[in-house]
Amino acid sequence: MSTHTMLTLAADLPPAYYIAPAGAFLALVFAFIFYKGFMKESEGDDNMIRIAQAVRDGAYAYLRSQAKVVYIVVALLAVILAVMAFGLGLQDKLTFVGVVIASLLSGLCGFLGMKTATNASARTAHAAKNSLNDGLKVAFRAGAVMGLCVTGFALLDISVWFLILTMTGGEEVNLVGITTVTLSFAMGASLQALFARVGGGIFTKAADVGADLVGKVEAGIPEDDARNPATIADNVGDNVGDVAGMGADLYESYYGSILASMALAAAAALTITTDAGASLTGDQMMSMVITAPALAGLGIICSILSIFSVRAKENATFAQLLKGLHMGVWLSSALIAAGSLGLLWFLLKDVPGVSWLGIWGAIVSGLFAGLIIAWGTEHYTSYEHKPTQRIAEQAKMGPATVIISGIAEGMISTWIPLITVVVAILAAFNFAGGNDNLLMGVFGVGIAAVGMLSTLGITLATDAYGPIADNAGGNAEMTHQPPHVRERTDMLDSLGNTTAATGKGFAIGSAALTALALLAAFVTTIKHYLILSVPEDATTIKVGNVENFDPAAATMADLMAAYNVTLLNPLVLCGLFIGVMLVMVFCAMTMNAVGRAAFAMIDECRRQFGIMKGGFKRDGMTDEQLADPTNWPYEVEVDGHSYPDYASCVTISTAGALKEMVIPSLLAVVVPILVGVIMGVPGVMGMLSGTLVCGFAMAIFMANAGGAWDNAKKWIETGQFGGKGSEAHKAGVVGDTVGDPFKDTSGPSLNILIKLVSVVSVVFAGLTVRFGPFI
Repeated sequence: MSTHTMLTLAADLPPAYYIAPAGAFLALVFAFIFYKGFMKESEGDDNMIRIAQAVRDGAYAYLRSQAKVVYIVVALLAVILAVMAFGLGLQDKLTFVGVVIASLLSGLCGFLGMKTATNASARTAHAAKNSLNDGLKVAFRAGAVMGLCVTGFALLDISVWFLILTMTGGEEVNLVGITTVTLSFAMGASLQALFARVGGGIFTKAADVGADLVGKVEAGIPEDDARNPATIADNVGDNVGDVAGMGADLYESYYGSILASMALAAAAALTITTDAGASLTGDQMMSMVITAPALAGLGIICSILSIFSVRAKENATFAQLLKGLHMGVWLSSALIAAGSLGLLWFLLKDVPGVSWLGIWGAIVSGLFAGLIIAWGTEHYTSYEHKPTQRIAEQAKMGPATVIISGIAEGMISTWIPLITVVVAILAAFNFAGGNDNLLMGVFGVGIAAVGMLSTLGITLATDAYGPIADNAGGNAEMTHQPPHVRERTDMLDSLGNTTAATGKGFAIGSAALTALALLAAFVTTIKHYLILSVPEDATTIKVGNVENFDPAAATMADLMAAYNVTLLNPLVLCGLFIGVMLVMVFCAMTMNAVGRAAFAMIDECRRQFGIMKGGFKRDGMTDEQLADPTNWPYEVEVDGHSYPDYASCVTISTAGALKEMVIPSLLAVVVPILVGVIMGVPGVMGMLSGTLVCGFAMAIFMANAGGAWDNAKKWIETGQFGGKGSEAHKAGVVGDTVGDPFKDTSGPSLNILIKLVSVVSVVFAGLTVRFGPFI
């Protein structure tokens, strides 16, 4: 059966398809309901409102500045894609439109999430005055707005495009062509995500490093003290990095995994024949293709139901709070496991050559993998467990041993997610029938990624909850709320650190499965463009050393053989090295970017502290009084200026982030294109493999090491090893400062990198086919 097989559609969309747009619509409706619900809560007193407004203003200002840069790059990319489509015939004419829309929707989700978070922080702190459960409810419902916006807009985009393309294609529609085109749209979401993650990460960590080193270590004042010039910039950074950045990151994973699964399903469906030797019917092929979006729609419904189950008892311990959040995630996973069983039976029971039970096994593999990775991340980053406590104990010896211990724990923590992903890939591949049909096996891996992300509505809620709780604690600290309020916000904040770390682990794990699905999708896209390059009066072309190659009849193994994609091909090996190099250079660039931006921030904080001390001394404060920052007044007027000057620190972080984020982000776009043109398909396959394997391990290592350093410091702050202000605490702060760019800039950005290079390779596959060499 030719890849250009046409089948009558329009009326052939099965009823299960409409679960996807229905789920997307429900997600947006409940996001609006949750938003309106917590907005009815009070923001507290005038000081709480003033601090919250300052954070809001800074976050909006940064996001506006970032959007200008991102959309200039997206516009240039759209022009390039349009030229490739209309001038060179190397791209579908709709690609540049879909890329722009995906980028805009991803950016919109980041904006809505950040707007929600900045409105929720003071309300969380004020609600905590009443009870711990009230504070948790406001913060978690606000996080749920982010989770539901991401899943709702992403699935709505996919559903609408698929509906339009199937219903406007005439009486006959090419499913492989449609899914190949829509897969290329993911580049817009990926590019937006990388800019948001890198830029937001540089912003937040430059502020955090300045606030910690100058405020906590040198001046000896608390992290969120109002006298710290960088504290507002630090709180702004939590929102632009951990809310808008993480939202764009998981939007891209969710969007890309569904589109890749649809493309692989269409390609796999063409290789299946019945016992009588007949090909699948149009209805049967359609049932396979819409499995991924229907599963995602069902996952949204399960997430919404589970969000209502999250609550906490008053005076709950840390473990009880964490269990309360876990219960929501576990409930949604159980619901999707049960619901998908019925969905797959309905969709695939009559499709020959496809085991609906096997596909369910692949989905469950992805679900379990996500839960295990989250558990492993929690084990190595929460101060409730030994690894983080061991790092904290090393603080008694000074910062050097803290850093050594943190690096070691971060490295060893990679074994759980790596082994989990290995098992999940093998299980999904075999469950889906990969031993008999290679494409069905990789479709199983793709649907496992969708399974892992199907409950994103609630898993992202638990992650976005973290920075909201952190900002709530900062607001309570800066506005001098009663001790019981600060105790409750501290508890919520500590819980948020753990959920943020598990969220990063979850994002990285899903990225590995998604990237593998995209790797397979790259091969099917190469096949698509080879078919398009066959002259109208012929059926074969020359590919590599094969003179009469029929791309329409070729299997994935045939394509790999024709292009000589083996480890003995130097192009593949060189591609592997380039992929590893890309990961290391990207990490170095983003780490150095934080260092340069932090240098300017530290200099500004020291300058302001010097001005404040000078003013206090002129007012009669002695050197002994100056040495104790608790004697410093909170409202200061010096030389006609009100200090601290929060705006100058926000400006420094904004300028640093915008300046530093462009080159690392463009590197992820330019390198795959150059490798494709210079080294061809073998080089790209090697590069994608190297980036995936090295990037996944590095991302886990950096995220977990950074999270463990952060929580080791917080463990000391609970009173261990001398508590706040002790030498051990200062050593812990240094470790936390080193870990900041690990866990919030370079580490999380890597999971976007490994997907973006895959998507760029897919989008520019036509260029690779046309100009790449054959060896």
